[in-house]
Amino acid sequence: MPLYTYSFENKKRDLSDVLSTIIKDEPRFISLFKPGETATQQKHEWLEDQVSGRNITATAVNALVLTVSEADAAKVRVGTLLSVHDDTALFRVAAVSAAGVTVALVAANGSSTTTPAANDVLDIVSTPMGEGTANGDGEEDYRQTGKNWNATQILRKDIVLTGSAMAIGVYGNVDNQMNRQTAFALGELARDLNRVAIRGRRVEVNATTKGEAGGLYAFAAPAGGLVIDASAAKLDSFSLNDAAQAVVGEGADPTTILCSPGQARVISLEYKNKLQILRSDDHRGAYVAVIVNEVNGHGMTIIADPDMPDKEAWVLDPSGFSLSNLKGRAITDQDATPKGFDGIKRMALGELTFVFKNALQRCCRIKNLMASAAAIAAYRAEA
Repeated sequence: MPLYTYSFENKKRDLSDVLSTIIKDEPRFISLFKPGETATQQKHEWLEDQVSGRNITATAVNALVLTVSEADAAKVRVGTLLSVHDDTALFRVAAVSAAGVTVALVAANGSSTTTPAANDVLDIVSTPMGEGTANGDGEEDYRQTGKNWNATQILRKDIVLTGSAMAIGVYGNVDNQMNRQTAFALGELARDLNRVAIRGRRVEVNATTKGEAGGLYAFAAPAGGLVIDASAAKLDSFSLNDAAQAVVGEGADPTTILCSPGQARVISLEYKNKLQILRSDDHRGAYVAVIVNEVNGHGMTIIADPDMPDKEAWVLDPSGFSLSNLKGRAITDQDATPKGFDGIKRMALGELTFVFKNALQRCCRIKNLMASAAAIAAYRAEA
């Protein structure tokens, strides 16, 4: 018999909903992760989306015959209209064969371009269809363009109430004290998850290695990712809009700015003299929470996260972010009190991972920023 009893002593409680609520209410990076599909393996794989406009790349050109990859050749058919990226001339596909794609100029549209050049990217404009089409006449279009993966990570928090703590009775009965300590443990778990979601490394589990979930830097910072070098300048609207333009250029929609609290102050100081105070406002101050980018006119919400490096910021499209629990391993708590222990122990345990779908296209890193303290001091000197 245990020395102490409480109402849910032998019950296993599902805490995933409680954790989701805590995460949702955290004004941090982790709040961007919506619940995702359940992971069925410790190496959780997903299909990447096609977020950019469809196009083909001509690796070589000979007399209007474009050498393209087999995958690119499958995207077009006779009659497909193509346009060189950043040019107005319109070409029509005349033939598709093993030798490549043959095109013909059909409309100059004010351009002097008469033939594509090697390494040109050609946007697929459309494939006009005639009347009475049949099966097989349409374009074959696929949403997925590849796959990626992340490893699941086990998280555990031990919740302990000693006999002395329960005897004091500061927090009420045992049930109330245990629920309070569980809430503290889940809050701590959410903060741990936030740091993993930013800085975690991706490590697949094996007989000798513990599984570790990769974070934002693991998926979006490698070579090939979008990056703006601030060259030790202040974080300002120019660098933010440059990053937003890079994300929009990949076909994504930037809606979030992730930075440190100090850099959030730097952004606000730039906009301080541009704010309009309406007569109906009952608050005063220079803090800016949403910036309208100059690329597509959409708002970008600022998340000031203390776990972010001070000299870095990100412009993000978080629509590809989600959090996936391993099947049957969502966060739960259960009794773990050993026989004869002077108190009560419960164990909160779960295994989960993060999904970063198309991170290289949806995320743009702004690096080498001026430290926020130096930027704030510079603004103060200018005032």
